[in-house]
Order: sequence, then structure tokens, then C-alpha cells
Amino acid sequence: MENNLDYLCYEFFREFSRYEYCLKACGLHHKIKDAKADWDEYAKQVSETINNTTDPELISAIAYFKEHPPKKQIIKDGSLIWDDSLPQEKDMAKFIFLLIRRVRNNLFHGGKFNGKWFEPERSEALLQHGLVILRCCGEEHIEVSKAYSGIA
Repeated sequence: MENNLDYLCYEFFREFSRYEYCLKACGLHHKIKDAKADWDEYAKQVSETINNTTDPELISAIAYFKEHPPKKQIIKDGSLIWDDSLPQEKDMAKFIFLLIRRVRNNLFHGGKFNGKWFEPERSEALLQHGLVILRCCGEEHIEVSKAYSGIA
């Protein structure tokens, strides 16, 4: 399982990074000096896809994130712990993309990997479902899809 999870992690990083580039390439970025993708604006623009999809794979991925959201690593009393609290966001698309960014942050900042995978089955499910959401929304957003294909 570890080799599969290692590859899945790489695939998630690659796709997340690629979509982050696509958002910035098609103007979905914060209008400040630092080039930061505006995931909240993107979430607004793909909210129809998130809220009204008929794609069974996307429905399943969204349901998994709602039922098994990634935890957030925090420091409490000088120790690293996992916090179960959820982002206080009422808009479903923004909420889902906040959770996908949490998956990315947990991986990137070492929250899920310390030489061995923590909760490997859960990590695998979050990565797989996160990829489904990224790809389905990316395909539905015309400008992001063009940037992804190298057209924009």
C-alpha cells in the first residue's frame, strides 16, 4: 500500500500544483504582489458543478469529504495534535475547496507523513477523492480547462 500511496501523493501534489497554476493563468488570483491562486473565487465559479452534479464519482467524492473531512494539525499546550473542527463556511463549494487545501497543507507541511503514513487508508481516500473533485471541476470550468490543456 505504501508505494501506491507514495505515488498517489505525488499525483495529488502534481495535479494540485497544476490547477493552482491554471487558476492564476486565467486570472483567478489575488490582486496583490504575491501570485496566489484565488481558490474562493474559483469555488464560486464552479459551485454549480459542486452543488448540482449528476456525476456519481463526483457525488461520492463530495460526500466523502463531507462525512470524513481532513483534520487540521495544530499545536495545543506545546504538542502537535489533530483538530476535528471544520472551517466555518456555509457555501458548499468554498467549504469543499477549503478541505482540499487542508489535505494539501497536511501533506506539504508534514502533517501526514513522518517516514510512515498516518492512517494510510484514510489518506488514500482523501487523496483519491480530492483528485476527482479537482479534475471534475477543472474540466467544467472553460478557462481552467484551456489553461490545463495548454491552450490559454
